[in-house]
Amino acid sequence: MINYELKLNPTEAEKEYKIDINKRRIDRRILLNNILKKVFFLSMVFALAVLGLLLYRIGIQSIGWLDVQFLTGKLSIFPEKAGIWGAIIGSIGLICVVIPVTLVIGVSTAIYLEEYATQGKIASFIKVNLSNLASVPSVIFGLLGLSLFGRLFHLGSSILAGGLTLSLLVLPIVVVSSQEAIKSVPNFLREASYGMGADKWTTIRKVVLPVALPGILTGAILSISRAIGETAPLVVLGIPTLIMKIPKSFMDDFTALPIQIYYWTLDTVLTPEYANLAAATIIVLLVTLFLMNSVAIFIRNKYQRGF
Repeated sequence: MINYELKLNPTEAEKEYKIDINKRRIDRRILLNNILKKVFFLSMVFALAVLGLLLYRIGIQSIGWLDVQFLTGKLSIFPEKAGIWGAIIGSIGLICVVIPVTLVIGVSTAIYLEEYATQGKIASFIKVNLSNLASVPSVIFGLLGLSLFGRLFHLGSSILAGGLTLSLLVLPIVVVSSQEAIKSVPNFLREASYGMGADKWTTIRKVVLPVALPGILTGAILSISRAIGETAPLVVLGIPTLIMKIPKSFMDDFTALPIQIYYWTLDTVLTPEYANLAAATIIVLLVTLFLMNSVAIFIRNKYQRGF
């Protein structure tokens, strides 16, 4: 017969051994935490240093070139006479196409997938592919836009073709961000609306969308700001770089700020002054993106609600 003895009261040696083990474990975790904290801090300092160096370099090169004449002048083969007013108008035209297309189609798709679609294999398949499309290289969307809008619909290199191509690029991002914003709306708000006799569309329009609006607009503005800075889809679409006339309709040929930066950077081999023009254009593009991102942050902070 084996006697099993249950020790209810551990000895002092056992207590000290357990305390020592716990102390060593805590010390290792504190050491690891301190090491990772320093690694993350150095990574942040390195990133900020690179960004600061880049901004300093661009700012130095743009001194003396970024003025009213540069902002309001037309493109020219002479660097001292060149302006970017046509590129600014082209970028504004792109925004005017991208905003309504992405908001209407993207938000409508998100509402259908989250509120109306049956949650099954088909819906899961669509959601997974939307997430995958958000990571597809932008040049692929440029090829799609060239085949679909440029050649099939005979839109050429117009503002409408460029805007629709960039809309395809950011549409998956808008759909995914809108889905997450709608999904974050508490269910008790929907149930309260149904309990008061409202139908599904009324609940979506007056309860779900107002609560999800900050997340939807934030994702949309950040996506649109990405579209403004894209170059590869427009290059594939065949957008020209030197257009003397200012576009007056969505069917006119155009150039945009990223395209102008790209080609001026290439031409610095032949004409060094183009580097200064590219730097000044980068400043304008960065200010535009900064303002759009600031608007997104303002909207999120102003209309965000807690439940």
